Amino acid sequence: MTERLSAREVVALVADDFSEIPYPARQSKPDGPLAWQGYDASRARAAERTGEQESVVCGTARVEGTRAVLIAFEFGFLGGSLGERTGDRLEAAYTYAREHRLPVVPLVATGGSRMQEGMLALTQLQRVARQSALAREAGLPQIAVLRDPTTGGGWATLGAGADVILALPGAQVGFAGSRVRPPDADPSAYTAEAQVAAGAADAVVRPEELRRTLGLWLRLLARPSDSAADTPTDGHTTEAAPVPAPLGTTDLPATGWDAVRRARSVGRPRAVAYLDAYFTHRAAISGDRCGGVDPGMLCGFGERGGRTIAYAAQTGTATRPAGYRTATRLIRLAERLGIPVLTLVDTPGAANDAEAERRGAGAAIADLFTTVASARTPITTLLIGEGGSGGALALAAPGATYATPDSYFSVIAPELAAAILKRPREEVEATADQLRIRPQDLVELGVIAHPEGENLIKRRDQT
Repeated sequence: MTERLSAREVVALVADDFSEIPYPARQSKPDGPLAWQGYDASRARAAERTGEQESVVCGTARVEGTRAVLIAFEFGFLGGSLGERTGDRLEAAYTYAREHRLPVVPLVATGGSRMQEGMLALTQLQRVARQSALAREAGLPQIAVLRDPTTGGGWATLGAGADVILALPGAQVGFAGSRVRPPDADPSAYTAEAQVAAGAADAVVRPEELRRTLGLWLRLLARPSDSAADTPTDGHTTEAAPVPAPLGTTDLPATGWDAVRRARSVGRPRAVAYLDAYFTHRAAISGDRCGGVDPGMLCGFGERGGRTIAYAAQTGTATRPAGYRTATRLIRLAERLGIPVLTLVDTPGAANDAEAERRGAGAAIADLFTTVASARTPITTLLIGEGGSGGALALAAPGATYATPDSYFSVIAPELAAAILKRPREEVEATADQLRIRPQDLVELGVIAHPEGENLIKRRDQT
């Protein structure tokens, strides 16, 4: 387990500088709103022990040059619990962030709501959720860092509600704290690592890498006009992402079956090669926030020519429901932040096993179709390999889909089409031709556009 840091220590770990935000003054009754005997004494001891007057410290800071509002929890102050004064500070921090167009970074370490304030403490979660929603509406990114422990309402609002969720190794993370879980509960399920594996958080980051990682995320997601970065940048625009250059063969396939063989070739360039060539830096999100992760769908944000571009890329495997939901999550976040999207299509199709059905494959694909169709941020799609049926089409942008020469797109795999039509195996190759699945066929049919336009069709005619 990572060493438990105080609020000031974690701020010093990630920030180049720090300036506290003024907090509103609140007059409280003796021993708080419930007149809980000994509450004032407990707060006084906590203040003496930690040097803080409440369980959160809020201020502005530069992280690797990008300004942000930091919300650092002090677990040593009554377990980092949320009370009315905590809510006052959190609301002041979010209000400052909106007024100054700054991203918000909660550095969470809390046991939940403060029992000595009863339901008034619990209702602070609604207050926090409202502030988070207002930041979201304002197009401000929220990047949470989960420290030890992150439990209760703090996890269910500031933590799990963030756009990107990073966690320190070994941190206890879960809605249920250690003292309220069932006696037979597996403690390994309540860790940062388990939350990443379940798709509820994006990455575990070692303390020595936290400043650099957080700085990269802020640079990628914060609009330069919204932050005081030391180095100006062109930043986000609504201009579409440029189409990546093909990395594989440049000549066109002679037949439909040639196109299939090329797309299925082990040596063909895959998504990782395209992302490496396209971006100078990139950072990945992971998980669908519904309990699932699909390693076959790579999603995140990257830098290209001083701009931030979001990406969702299939890796050649059958895409699982979690993959579609993660891509949907990515596109919605990119749209809210005004960032263009690049999608790379490469899948034999959607996973069709029983587990995929139990995980809601149809609903996940439908949601992605709807998200792509209604997106206001521009989406650019490049077909880099197999385009298998609706499982591939869901990730493709209508009117802005391009294809490499070593790819194909088909309503169904030629083998399955032949089987459905009750054709013998030897007619699979002829069926591939009939389906007209080659890149040049797709251009002629108007299904895809190609950077080379008419030249591609002319080259097809010459073969």
